[in-house]
Amino acid sequence: MKSIEVRTGVPYRVLIGNGLLREAGARCPEVLRGRHVMIVSDERVAPLYLAEVSEGFEKAGFRVSSFVFPEGEGAKRLSTVERLLDEADAAGLTRSDAFVSLGGGVVCDLTGLAAALYLRGVDFIQIPTTLLAMADASVGGKTAVNLRGGKNLCGAFHQPRLVLCDPAALATLAPAVYAEGMAEVIKHGALGGGTVLDLLRSGASMEDLIAENVRIKSDIVARDEHEQHLRQLLNLGHTFGHAVEKLSGFSIYHGEGVSIGMMIASWAAVSAGQCPREVCQELRDLLQEQRLPVSTRYTAREIAAAAMNDKKRRGDRITVVLPQARGSCRLVTLPAAELESLIAPCDGVMTGITERSV
Repeated sequence: MKSIEVRTGVPYRVLIGNGLLREAGARCPEVLRGRHVMIVSDERVAPLYLAEVSEGFEKAGFRVSSFVFPEGEGAKRLSTVERLLDEADAAGLTRSDAFVSLGGGVVCDLTGLAAALYLRGVDFIQIPTTLLAMADASVGGKTAVNLRGGKNLCGAFHQPRLVLCDPAALATLAPAVYAEGMAEVIKHGALGGGTVLDLLRSGASMEDLIAENVRIKSDIVARDEHEQHLRQLLNLGHTFGHAVEKLSGFSIYHGEGVSIGMMIASWAAVSAGQCPREVCQELRDLLQEQRLPVSTRYTAREIAAAAMNDKKRRGDRITVVLPQARGSCRLVTLPAAELESLIAPCDGVMTGITERSV
């Protein structure tokens, strides 16, 4: 088992190892103040793991309540959070008790926001069950739900008390869900000096791959917990990817949007003479090896317009992340009105392949 400390204002550990799902309850008494937990999951994950995890918490001396909501981005709304908070109140959760997220990125984000809001903030534990959540969503304390205008526009920073990643859970993932997690893995490879890219090429174990992803993200988060500057690098592919997701009516997975977004950012950097073509080509090859989309039917004009409501926009300016070398990216802040011209050279590259529909 691997253990990585995330050095935020309230530090916590990320544990990575097979068997942690059944051991979750036993791992929590030392980090939680109370003995009542609300386990939050969705309709896909709950039938697989809720009984096992609940039993583990009960054996560890916890009273267990649960809340299960529909799967997918469509449920990642304030209305679901409100129902969860009402259930927590009805179950009698107090300020010393905790929420436990059990699922993928949507569950992680929504549970974290509920924990930030309930009684002005209670503890929560992350138990991610998808690769995307293990490598990215469960670490760093960014919690959010979607609004009509776009993704993750309503949220808060609220760090978990503990993150438990059991790679054995990945065996139950559909191929497309596993692949979307690889988009975030490759993203970290493009940011973290290339170590993740090297691990992918060498066929490293999933435990090692997840651990390196967590290390890269935790190092950045520790230096910029509230995303004032450096942490924005973790948004590589997200500004354009969120726009593509929105344009598709969220018919594509988040990781697929990130994959397309990374290619848009990469080709834009190459077209501007700010990044070697081979850097873009390596990312493209890795994404295609994971059967991820690398192009889109939407034009630069459509994507730029959809990105205008991106949460990274500040006034009339927006910050995007562009690759500049293997394992290295930079932040570029430009007038929002110039976003279309930045990615316009990508139009011929981006169009022609329609994203997979869920």
